[in-house]
Amino acid sequence: MNLHEYQGKEILASFGVRIQRGIVAHNAKEAVDAAKQLTQETGTGWHVIKAQVHAGGRGKGGGVKLAKNLKEVEELAGSIIGMNLVTPQTSAEGKKVHQVLVAEDVYYPGDSESSEFYMSVLLNRGSGKNMIMYSTEGGMDIEEVAEKTPHLIFTEEIDPAMGLLPFQARRIAFNLGLSGTAFKEMTKFVSSLYKAYVESDSSLFEINPVLKTSDDKIMAVDAKVTIDDNALYRRKAYAEMRDLREENPIEVEAREVGLNYVDLDGNVGCMVNGAGLAMATMDLIKMAGGEPANFLDVGGTADAKRVEEAFRIILKDPNVKAILINIFGGIVRCDRVAQGVVDAYKNMGDSIQVPIIVRLQGTNAELAKEIIDNSGLAVHSAVQFKEAADKVKEVLS
Repeated sequence: MNLHEYQGKEILASFGVRIQRGIVAHNAKEAVDAAKQLTQETGTGWHVIKAQVHAGGRGKGGGVKLAKNLKEVEELAGSIIGMNLVTPQTSAEGKKVHQVLVAEDVYYPGDSESSEFYMSVLLNRGSGKNMIMYSTEGGMDIEEVAEKTPHLIFTEEIDPAMGLLPFQARRIAFNLGLSGTAFKEMTKFVSSLYKAYVESDSSLFEINPVLKTSDDKIMAVDAKVTIDDNALYRRKAYAEMRDLREENPIEVEAREVGLNYVDLDGNVGCMVNGAGLAMATMDLIKMAGGEPANFLDVGGTADAKRVEEAFRIILKDPNVKAILINIFGGIVRCDRVAQGVVDAYKNMGDSIQVPIIVRLQGTNAELAKEIIDNSGLAVHSAVQFKEAADKVKEVLS
């Protein structure tokens, strides 16, 4: 589950991480009120207006602006709220901005130059350890840094049994070229950031940039946070932060009926039971010359109602030209799934306008094939993997 910047910063602050303070506004008037309140609380004279959408590169798309007075706060907030923000991480249509974060200006003059760093905490799946990735090149796309100057990216792996050790936090501060007060501030920042990552059940904390201010404070100016969905049952407060407006509406609907669905860009809809078989089915579709339109795991209870819900979800994608149902009957019998497909097809009437290929293998597979073949419906049955692939290829051509 992705969070907005202001939500990620709330979590960081609750664990003692210094953040660039800000207030959320949903219209221009609220933005002006927020700016006045921030000036009273922080003394800031200028304000940063930041679009709150689930996408990086907001500044490049015109979603982050600096306001030097209240009139500019009102004008900029009014122009950003309601716009479709297009960034390198959105579609061509962009994402509609429903709210902005009015934040304090932290790039004030002082005794030293301010510096920007990159830092993220995530799981290294290769080693099975958490990892802090960081760089002196803050404010830039980390992918670009990795491509052009990979030697400027550092990593620190953390043993989950030991946690982040003090010498590791000091090494990070040293590699970032810090000394004195800024060095101590960075070690404290890193320790608090790692604690926030672990204790919030997150799968990603990305701070870009981490700022060393002109008076040697270390703070998070931005925050990209992803919470592990599997932990939301024990993180009720975080679950309430979910903004469904930012998510794919088909995926939201699928989640509500208990289907594991991920929207893709292809032309062949998939209805499969089991994640491993679903991945293999997507490979099968590509081998047949098609492109998978989705990942959809119906689970072990593929009855008529569940199959019908899966059909409706898949057919919401106008790019779908065929549907491949690939079920292994272990927990659920194949004949029950076949009957579910037939019943769902009949219930939906003329809603299904694309060819359907059904491959059922496992318990009562032969009986299932008979049910499909004798249904009188425009459904193609298959037994072998290759046979299903050939039928996909046939209907697409």
